[in-house]
Amino acid sequence: MVRVLRMMGKNAGNLPGLALWTLNKKCLKAFRPDCPIIAVTGTNGKTSVTNFLSYIFSKSGCKNIITNYEGNNLDTGICSLLLNYCTMTGKIHADYLVLEVDESHVPVIFSQLKLETLIVLNFFRDQLDRNGEVETLILKVKKFCETFDGNLILNGDDPNVARLGLANPGNKKVKYFSVERYKYATETLYEAGEGRFCPVCGHALEYDYYQYSHIGKFRCPKCGYGNYPVYARFTGIDPDKRTFTADGGKYTTVCSSIYYMYNLCAVYSAAKLYGIDKEIIRKAFRSFRVNNGRLESFRYKNSELILNLAKNPVGANMTVRIMNECPGKKELLFVLNDNTADGLDVSWIWDINFSIFNNVSKVVASGTRAYDIAVRIKCSGYDASKIKVRPDLDDAVKELFSGEGKKFAIANYTAVQPARAALNRFIGGVRDEK
Repeated sequence: MVRVLRMMGKNAGNLPGLALWTLNKKCLKAFRPDCPIIAVTGTNGKTSVTNFLSYIFSKSGCKNIITNYEGNNLDTGICSLLLNYCTMTGKIHADYLVLEVDESHVPVIFSQLKLETLIVLNFFRDQLDRNGEVETLILKVKKFCETFDGNLILNGDDPNVARLGLANPGNKKVKYFSVERYKYATETLYEAGEGRFCPVCGHALEYDYYQYSHIGKFRCPKCGYGNYPVYARFTGIDPDKRTFTADGGKYTTVCSSIYYMYNLCAVYSAAKLYGIDKEIIRKAFRSFRVNNGRLESFRYKNSELILNLAKNPVGANMTVRIMNECPGKKELLFVLNDNTADGLDVSWIWDINFSIFNNVSKVVASGTRAYDIAVRIKCSGYDASKIKVRPDLDDAVKELFSGEGKKFAIANYTAVQPARAALNRFIGGVRDEK
């Protein structure tokens, strides 16, 4: 089915896997990969880290890397991916399988496939009507980690992720990554966060600083939680020059946000674990862009726009922070949809900190819930006369580029690809007929 759909020029997506999964919930056991499987999970950053790792492995001489570049990170999507590459007997020949996996599906998928390395990036509230509270997701992954004895690469600056290293005391392959304080870190919680209490003893955590949300340098004054050896640490973060240091080597990146640095630190940790040459890592960090709506750049005449996917408060807050750290006047496009894949409940927009706007001269609201995001921004104290509501994306992009200057765009899950398409249409001078 997958091959037939591709021959027809269609993106197979989840459909073939959905059909197989419906017939047999244990179908993943039929696949027999002859290579290591590396999985990336967490609320934000999965696609970026997965794409980066696949790129770095390919540059290291691996000719056959199988990965789900387009997302499709549920059990049905993984099924579709493996169907596309397996033989008639279920064998899969590759150097590596590098998989982006939804947090809630980690236990399901890897109860049937042998996982070698699991990378966990972060845990935030996300799509509450689908996932429930964040603790529900954490406990699902923790349950899996209790019997997992493979490589476990954890964000040591997220107390909800670091706790997974304690799930299986017999696993000696747990490795933590960390990013040193950068110049925009704060002494107090700047945005909505989840890591306020020690997951071991329940005592209130103390923070030396917050990088963003609840990510930062924490410790429990009662039981000592937060003290562990760091496998990979980024130091000397310079967001202006887009440089940092790791293991004594200096690296340059294409983006400078602290959010991006944590993604790269996860990539660096995995590359270090697998013995990838540092020069390959250095070149990748200096030149590779994931794009696809992840801090993707667009240029029109004298204006540059940065588009970023934000499907929860933390993602949106990070884009707002990136915008605020940029000097000069800025304009913002916010595209908010409420389709099934987004989560029908958009109340999460009230956890976005719009009150910190810095030199934002105009906001354009678009998407199926354009008026909701416009009202939310108005209620933050922003001047309502500077908010333009344009539910149609083509109209919204035209409005945004009616003036010059730096532009930023935030789009949630089902909005990001239509937003990219509208931007490309405008820049290319083509408008869809209505």
